Amino acid sequence: MIFYNQVYQYVSKEDKNRIRIIEIDDPIAYYVELHGDTSMPKKSDIKTLEAEIEAGVLLAILDPYMVGYEDKDLTPKQIEKRDEDWHVVSNTWEKHKLQLLEKKLREQSFGTIAEAFNLSNLKVKRIFTRFWQRGLNKNALLPDYIYSGGKGKERDLSNVKVGRPRTYALSDDTKQGINITDEVKKQFKHVIKKYYRKKEQITLAETYDYLLREFYSHQYTENSVVKYKVWDASRIPTYNQFYYWFKKYENPQLDISLRKSTKEFDLKHRPILSNSTLETDGPGTRFQVDATIADIYLVSSFDRSLIIGRPIVYGVIDVYSRMFTGLYVGLEGPSWAGAMMALDNMVTDKVSFCGECGIEIDESQWPAKHLPEIIIADRGEFEGYTVGSLINNFNIKIENTSAYRGDLKGIIERQFGTINGKIKRKTPGAIQKEYRERGDRDYRLDASLNLGEFTKIVIHLVLQHNQKIIEKYPLEKGMIASGLVATPINIWEWGIANKKGRLQTITDKNIFRLNLLPKGKARITRAGIKFKGLFYGSEKAINEQWYAKLKNKSIDIVYDPRVMDQIYIPHTDGRSFDVCYLLDTSAQYKGDTLEEIEFYQQLLQEVKAEELNKQRENIINTDAAIEEIVKKAIKEKKAVPTNTTKVEKIRDIKVNRAVEKQLNREDEKFDLVDKPEIPVAKVVEFPMKTEEPPKKSGSRLMNKLKKKRAEEFGKDE
Repeated sequence: MIFYNQVYQYVSKEDKNRIRIIEIDDPIAYYVELHGDTSMPKKSDIKTLEAEIEAGVLLAILDPYMVGYEDKDLTPKQIEKRDEDWHVVSNTWEKHKLQLLEKKLREQSFGTIAEAFNLSNLKVKRIFTRFWQRGLNKNALLPDYIYSGGKGKERDLSNVKVGRPRTYALSDDTKQGINITDEVKKQFKHVIKKYYRKKEQITLAETYDYLLREFYSHQYTENSVVKYKVWDASRIPTYNQFYYWFKKYENPQLDISLRKSTKEFDLKHRPILSNSTLETDGPGTRFQVDATIADIYLVSSFDRSLIIGRPIVYGVIDVYSRMFTGLYVGLEGPSWAGAMMALDNMVTDKVSFCGECGIEIDESQWPAKHLPEIIIADRGEFEGYTVGSLINNFNIKIENTSAYRGDLKGIIERQFGTINGKIKRKTPGAIQKEYRERGDRDYRLDASLNLGEFTKIVIHLVLQHNQKIIEKYPLEKGMIASGLVATPINIWEWGIANKKGRLQTITDKNIFRLNLLPKGKARITRAGIKFKGLFYGSEKAINEQWYAKLKNKSIDIVYDPRVMDQIYIPHTDGRSFDVCYLLDTSAQYKGDTLEEIEFYQQLLQEVKAEELNKQRENIINTDAAIEEIVKKAIKEKKAVPTNTTKVEKIRDIKVNRAVEKQLNREDEKFDLVDKPEIPVAKVVEFPMKTEEPPKKSGSRLMNKLKKKRAEEFGKDE
């Protein structure tokens, strides 16, 4: 309900408007805003205001001006000014109420009141504004002295304490406060939602400050700066009260999700009520796959003075037994190339794998060389189309976890943490702390291990892990009865013997690798099978005349991006394939990786683009030169007068050509005899003589040319 003389505050508006209900005439309510020197009444439907209250847009707050004053505590000046203004209000408010509430009649009423009391209209408006804003009572007209007092000036003090006496001792401050009504609780909920549950992650104490600023303070301006005056302690809720009700309303999941993220809650704060081991039915039911960047810097295998950075470690682990079933240590990734190597190692005999690295073991130390039923990975390498062949041809299910949810692969994540911790303590070049302080030695300069040596270390750590007792492993009754010691190898062997599991073996690794390699689309052209700008040839393509019959057709291929000398055309059975070899037209890329090839091709395109700009500039300049020559020729042609008809011009083309050819031959002929340089002679002037006419040429062709020219200029030979 809407109550007379109740103060409300809008919380959804930027200016945080506060209003006071000054009259109710159902279904209309009149109100004034509690800011401004001349705030005039406005009206609104009561139902509209009630709907805003129901929606939490409008909140009831304590009256900011509800302070009990006694005349004995006031100065004579305050009483005098209050009584003068009250004389105006008390004699006119009830009489002129209807006119003052209505906008159209208000100005006329103000004029009448101003004339009756010999005041200005503005003065009357300010008196009524103060009356309406501050509680519709006599003390509402008290002057504001709370913000005055000679700032910067010294005051003559007596032995009596200046200012308002304390109601309570300081030691009892925590006992102050107000009754927490439903309206106050709404205010608490509002500031918690608006300020506390935000990405800025402000503290609860700061949220309490916002509560006081919005609902329990006066806003005023001092030296053009907006400031807030918090109400007396007896009229505001204490921090302890706010904290108490915050804990009552606390929703940890919502708070963490809104202040940080839902992923943060799921990763670090969600209840852990299940065990991933219980979701498996023996070895091979679920394998977890993950990658990490090792906390160590390595050196080159060819030159130990060259630091090559940090290696990538891919691991595959059996959820049921906690045993590592696959491993890759290298420089590929995190990418499908690295994941592909880990999966390939997963089905590799570990005795031969360790032997290649110079470590002798027997099969009982690392018996894993199988495919699982389900592979659990994170989004990325295992979310693309590449894994489709594993799913379709080997009946392996891929489960991708949510982004940033490493806890869903907690087993492999934990083991990576253990391995990295051991590496940091034992090896040179390991990352000792995230940020080095000034003067600290750069640990990267201590790097001494190459990739092969680091791989041996990781293998030893994996072998150690496979025989380590697992604390808090949920042993089954059968395990306990058989006296099983909970090590990964023991659990693996016990699971194979007593549980059904889902392990699969691979008889032909090439078929498995065929299904691991990334896929692509190649196009058949007359120049060969084109893929990534390279051209390949195939015996099958030649025999079946693909280049003529299937020109421009697209085909599916698989390739190894680490060496592009060959690509493979898989058959529909997923177990056989045709090999395509690099043709001579692309032989310059033999032995290169896809990254190198793409780099060279991009470089070539950049060079072409740069040269193309030069060519365009050359074309523009050439066109301009041609246009200038043509323009000059046309201009000179127009300047030459002619009496020849069009028919004569066409008829004489052959003759003109022959004459022009003869003249050109004179200029173009070769003279192989070097002529001595003739020194420049001194010019001596002689009296002018009458020039003899030139001798006639004996050449009939030359005579004809001269005659032709004479006709053109109107002269006779």
